[in-house]
Order: sequence, then structure tokens, then C-alpha cells
Amino acid sequence: MSTSLDILKNALLLETRGQAFYHKVAEQAENQAVKKFFNAMAAEEEQHIAILSQQFKAFQSHQRFTPGDYKTGGSQIASQVLTTELKGQIAAAAFEAAAISAAIAMEEKAIAVYAGQEKAASDAEEKALYGWLAGWEREHLKFLVTLDREIKETVWNDNSFWPF
Repeated sequence: MSTSLDILKNALLLETRGQAFYHKVAEQAENQAVKKFFNAMAAEEEQHIAILSQQFKAFQSHQRFTPGDYKTGGSQIASQVLTTELKGQIAAAAFEAAAISAAIAMEEKAIAVYAGQEKAASDAEEKALYGWLAGWEREHLKFLVTLDREIKETVWNDNSFWPF
């Protein structure tokens, strides 16, 4: 059975890997809209790292989670950077389109970890933390899946892949 500290360490690792991945994709992207999207994703993962680090320190010192303001927050990606221009630019860039698929898998894993821990936790603050993180990652996943679907449809339309 995993301890709360082990779960926090795993969560920190997930978020750190996600942040590094998003930064690397942004760094390698040639288009500014694509860079902005992946930098925004990295910035949101950075917020998760900060919150998880704070909770890790609190739990390590006092064997309890600290209360958090989990009613606020949520992803700002859709309203800020998920534009028609971005969709077109990613569709034209195979690397970034592949990165979307990889990001979907990362977000699904994070959701599974956070939702599982939310369900298993007996501490109210721990439940709130993991429920909030799972919700935030679900938002990321929703954006990524929508973007992936629209990219596919654009490519299919541009290449006349439709059977009718």
C-alpha cells in the first residue's frame, strides 16, 4: 500500500515530467501560437508542482495535508490560446500533432492517479487536493482531445479521406 508521501512523490514526478515535456515541445515548435499553447500547458503544470510541493512539505512535517483553496483555478488554456489559428498551425506540423497524442496519454495517466487517490483518501484535505487536480487534468485532456479531433478532421478534409 502506498503512503501519502509516496503518492505525493509520484504526483510530483508526473507533473514535472509533464512540465518538461510541454516546455520541450514549445521550445522545438516553429510557430508562435503553438509555442504559446505548450508554454501555457507547462505553466499550469508548474502551478500543480508548487501546490504538490507545498503539500509534500506539510505532510512530511506534520503528517497531514494543509487546507487549500480548491474552488478556484482551473485551466485557462481554452479561452487564451485554443484558437482556429492554433489548430491550423498544429495540423500543418507533424511534430506538434504527435506531441498532442503523447500529451493525451500523459493527462489520462495523471487523471487515473489523482482520481484513484481522491477515492482512496480518508483525509478531507487530501480528497480535495486530488479531486481538484483530477478536475484540472480533465480540463487539459478535454482541450487536447478536442484539438486532436479537429486536427484529424482538418487533415482528412484536406486530403479527401472521407469515404463520401
